[in-house]
Formats: sequence, C-alpha cells, structure tokens
Amino acid sequence: MTTTAPAPTPALRESSPRPGARHGPLRHAMTLAWRGIVKTVHSPEALIDVTLQPVIFLLLFVYVFGGAIAGDTSAYLQFALPGVLVQTVIFASAGTGTALADDLQTGIFDRFRSLPIPRSAPLLGAITADIARYATSGVIMLVFGAVLGFRTSAGPLAIVASLAMVMAFAFALCWVFTALAMVVKDPRSVQGLGALISLPLTFGSNVFVPASTMPGWLQGWVNVNPVSKTADAVRGLLLGGPVAGPAGTALIWAAGITVVFAPLAVALYRRRT
Repeated sequence: MTTTAPAPTPALRESSPRPGARHGPLRHAMTLAWRGIVKTVHSPEALIDVTLQPVIFLLLFVYVFGGAIAGDTSAYLQFALPGVLVQTVIFASAGTGTALADDLQTGIFDRFRSLPIPRSAPLLGAITADIARYATSGVIMLVFGAVLGFRTSAGPLAIVASLAMVMAFAFALCWVFTALAMVVKDPRSVQGLGALISLPLTFGSNVFVPASTMPGWLQGWVNVNPVSKTADAVRGLLLGGPVAGPAGTALIWAAGITVVFAPLAVALYRRRT
C-alpha cells in the first residue's frame, strides 16, 4: 500500500525561500543592468544625450567662445575638453531620473516587485547600465577631441583613472536624481527640476572658464563645487598638474553624496512601489 506524504503546512510554505531569493542584490542588479544595456543597443537614440550632445557642446564652446575666452581655439580645447567630460555626465545623470520616472509610470517596477529579487536590485541595475553609457560617452569624447587636436601626455593608466573619476561622480549624482524621480511622479517635472540642479552645478564651476575670471563672491562657490574639483582632477590626469588634492576632495564629495542619497533613494523606492 502506498502512502501519500502530507502536504506542507502553511507555516512551512511561508518559511520556504522563493527561487532566486538566496542570491544577493549584486547578481540581480548586474542582470538588470545587462537588460538596460541591451535595451540601449537596440535603441541607439538613447545614446544621443551622451554622444551627440557633448560633441555639440564641445564644438560650440571651442569654436564659438574659445577665441574670445582664451584667444586661441586650440588652447581652449585643451582646457575645455576635460570639463565637458564632467558636464556630460551631469546632464546625463538627470536623464537617469527621467527614465526611472517613466518606468514607474509604465508599471515595469510592479513586475520587478513580483520577482524574487532584492528591492534595491532594479535601482542598482538601472544606474549601472547608465554608468556603462557614460563610460562609452567618455571614450567617444576623448577620441573626438583627439581628432580636433586635443593632445595629452598621459599614459593609458592616467586616461583610465580620469574616466574613473568622472564615473565615480556620475554614480553619486545618479542617486540624487533617482531620489528625485521617486518623489516627483511626472517625468517632465523630473527633467525640469533636474535642470535646476544641473545648471548651477555645471555653469557655476570652472568647467568652461577659470575661476579667477569670475567675481569674488562667485569664486567662493566655484572653489568648493564638486564639479570644479572633479574637472581639476581630470585636467591634472590628462594634462599634468595637481591631482591628489582635487581628486581627494572630489572623491569625498562623491562618497558623501552617495552615502546620503543612495539609502534615501532606496527608502523612497520602497514607499513608491
């Protein structure tokens, strides 16, 4: 005579882990990041903001304003290109918040919530995919700058370090705009509020002109602006000059922003979804 095993009690069913729940957030985040990268590859227009836009900025500032600012477009290209690298990721980071706000409206995060994955994995995946886009943009900018006449004596390690500096700051800013996307429901509003953050950070810095040419009251902000410190570190790595001081300050800013806004963004995400 055969016997049938008793069905598991509700308590046992509830205590059993769901498939995939034992994996940490990093593995799931990387899977979702790959999803975002594949999505970008199949939608090349998603790369416009980090490829065509910075190229246009560089061309406009170098050949329209470069002669007036530096007296020579070639000399201004040397000064401006490292700054444009930083400016690109600031504007693109605002796009991270806009894209997340749009995804929240489409309901994709409701699907993620039903999956046996950590709650933070979709946010980490989205930001990691965007960092990959920014790194691609940085490489394109350096190649395009070389075509225009930008010259650097830096070796491969210094070039990689300069891109890593920019990516570290981009990673921190992504959390700011992610938190904003969790509070503001309309993607267009996220884009508008993101501009209110991006413009003072970018144009209130030494990205396009030296701080010494600005009024004294503005220099105080420019000299502590994390964008200025990041741009100084990138210039030092690519063109020679002080690196340790600006890089240390920039990394402290990036770490501080991440420590504050990453937990805030995750907490707001839990409430929103």
